[in-house]
Amino acid sequence: MAEDLLHKKQFPAYVPKKGEEYMSAKQLAHFRAILTSLKEELSEDIDRTVHTMQDEATVFADPNDRASQESDIALELRNRDRERKLIKKINESLAAIESGDYGYCESCGVEIGLKRLEARPTATLCIDCKELEERKEKQQAK
Repeated sequence: MAEDLLHKKQFPAYVPKKGEEYMSAKQLAHFRAILTSLKEELSEDIDRTVHTMQDEATVFADPNDRASQESDIALELRNRDRERKLIKKINESLAAIESGDYGYCESCGVEIGLKRLEARPTATLCIDCKELEERKEKQQAK
């Protein structure tokens, strides 16, 4: 979902200059722009869905039509809930930019990396810590 919105806006990948410090002011501005744009897109989608659902609120006499409509609404609401959670992550990432913590792993403190942040601007863990977390989740699920 987030990746689709990033591709819609066509944000060019940030290419650091030789010797540029990690999470320089330019890099932070780049990621702030991405996150802000993504948040605006999601908010517009949520508003559009609410208006569409209000406009299409029809009571069908046929139980099959009613069930189909309820199924569609449930799917939309599930998608909007995922988007709401993503907006929360975006807000947390924007707060991390302001506090100077953006781009660093919450677990071990190392740099997350520009390429990973380009792919997932809300990332809070470096690749190694994320893989470790996923392995632990997989083991606990068995």
